[in-house]
Amino acid sequence: MPNRSKSEARSFEKTRTSETVLHRITAIRAPRKLRSLETFLLIFSLGVGVAAVVIIDLTVHGEIGTALLPTGIPFVVAVFALHVLVRRIAPDADPLIMPIAVMLNSIGVAMIYRIDLSNNLSGWGAVSVRQLLWSTVAIVAAAIVLYVIKSHLVLFRYTYLFGLGALILLLLPMLPFIGAELNGARVWIHIGEFSFQPGEIAKIFLAIFFAGYLVRNRDALSMVGKKFAGIRFPRGRDLGPLLAFWLIAMAVLVFQRDLGTSLLYFGLFLSMLYLATGRIGWIVLGVGLFLVGGIAASQTLSYVNRRFENWLHPFNDPTNTGYQMVQGLFGMANGGMTGTGLGQGYPADTPVAESDYIIAALGEELGLIGLFVILAAYLLLVGRALRIGFAGQDDFGKLLASGLGFAIALQVFIVVGGITRVIPLTGLTAPFLAAGGSSLVSNWIIVVLLLLLSNSVRNRPKLVIRS
Repeated sequence: MPNRSKSEARSFEKTRTSETVLHRITAIRAPRKLRSLETFLLIFSLGVGVAAVVIIDLTVHGEIGTALLPTGIPFVVAVFALHVLVRRIAPDADPLIMPIAVMLNSIGVAMIYRIDLSNNLSGWGAVSVRQLLWSTVAIVAAAIVLYVIKSHLVLFRYTYLFGLGALILLLLPMLPFIGAELNGARVWIHIGEFSFQPGEIAKIFLAIFFAGYLVRNRDALSMVGKKFAGIRFPRGRDLGPLLAFWLIAMAVLVFQRDLGTSLLYFGLFLSMLYLATGRIGWIVLGVGLFLVGGIAASQTLSYVNRRFENWLHPFNDPTNTGYQMVQGLFGMANGGMTGTGLGQGYPADTPVAESDYIIAALGEELGLIGLFVILAAYLLLVGRALRIGFAGQDDFGKLLASGLGFAIALQVFIVVGGITRVIPLTGLTAPFLAAGGSSLVSNWIIVVLLLLLSNSVRNRPKLVIRS
């Protein structure tokens, strides 16, 4: 019996050693496989953009041009530099998020380049050249955020500072001298030749603040209330946060005259509030409040009233106020199911096609099938964010990942819904696709935050039960 016990002990030790070695080998191989997959997908994503530019050049000029090389090469270098940094800091990060962002960014640059050719823009005056430059700046900014933060839990410590920062960023465009109005909305700041839209960064700050605040106050917001029509509604004393952010959204709508940003901020808060509490009553109250505010604004504010009129009756004035929407609708109709082909449509006939209406431009030349591919890429990106949220090991990380995913989803819905007349048209831009440095910087920061969050999910300790 003693000999048998010693033999069993030695056998158990060998088994445990083998399991430890196997676990270590698996732990080493898994990140390598993820990052190798990411490398392959990044090459593919960049190849999609390069192929699109080559097709456009051959179609329009009959030869391959070099106009995008001076800014295109730094963009490619920045992409792979960020990839190397992810290998070092977040080796277990989701391998699909970054390639999706690169593919959308590359497709956007190619479409903007196509519009530049129609408008006879070249050199540093071309929007596509500036877009590539801003893309590089955005990726560098994202890399700095990744290097400095390293863990999303650092953000939880400064919940209220991020809330204050978001409020300051929202107020900046209202200040004299630096605040500027563009296309009827006062959401820009100008400092010399430099211009920026602080509201794009504010949405990230708000997502962090919402996640931290709701984690701290979730019990009070979710456990009490009265039932009406089968739905449990919150108590009056708990309505403070909802009313506060409804008033902030209405203030953005009134003073900055920006319906899209107002809807995005309030929708982000509502979605995260529902995720934190699981109570449909908050959604019912929130949607009702926003509808009341929006309808009241449409009756009292000329800016909002014009938006609603163009939405409901775009053909009443197709050569003036409804011109942009009508041209966009005609462009997408011209594209049909398969599109006219890259370089063979007339996307420049739609005003501001490179930013507000880039979805219509893509719909014309890539068709409904091309738009479905782009929307599927967005859907996959949002799905990965929600997956990270559901698998998160801490409540703050769960809410933050889900909130960032909802921010992208809401923005895509608001943009595409406005162009297709599902909702009134707003001034938001399609993430990664449309021209705009502010949008690129904020969305690339969202990408690295999702990478950090996904890395923490895969690195969480595993409970092993032995008999």
